[in-house]
Amino acid sequence: AVVSTQSGHYGRAPQPSIYINNLNDKVKKEELKKSLYAIFSQFGEILEIVAAKNLRARGQAFVVFKDINSASNALRSMQGFPFYEKPMRINYAKKKSDAVAKLDGSFVAKDANKKGAVKEKRKAPEQAGGEAKRVMEKAMPMMGLMQGMMQGIIPPGMQPPAVNTVAPPMPPKPRPTPPQT
Repeated sequence: AVVSTQSGHYGRAPQPSIYINNLNDKVKKEELKKSLYAIFSQFGEILEIVAAKNLRARGQAFVVFKDINSASNALRSMQGFPFYEKPMRINYAKKKSDAVAKLDGSFVAKDANKKGAVKEKRKAPEQAGGEAKRVMEKAMPMMGLMQGMMQGIIPPGMQPPAVNTVAPPMPPKPRPTPPQT
């Protein structure tokens, strides 16, 4: 269980970045950022506002101040403030933001293999080195097995076409018969 401390934050060390959740997720991202800037800029200089609209991050934002005092005043003053008809829940961020780390010289680029880091782009098919072909070769026997299992389950006419079969030849066109006299 998370325990509230006297300073109003929930067991997190004070820092320049605050985490806000319970935001109205119907508000467009750009409007949300502008509105957050408008209400939080009264507490001090804002370096960055991060808000995403993907499924995992909707209804959440980070406001990064230049100093801890600004963040602390904002947290105390705005906790529970109705914002787009929902009371904001505010806490200090768990980690130092990249913007603050760049300012104080402690910024280190994230390792591409760690969670939360930028993912590597997929290789182009010609660079994949036949990976797709190897996957298909492994999958083909299983597909045949699955099709055999489906034969008794799926009604005739609804079954998928057989794998690796050649279409039956078309019957020859009938030749026109010459008119008889």
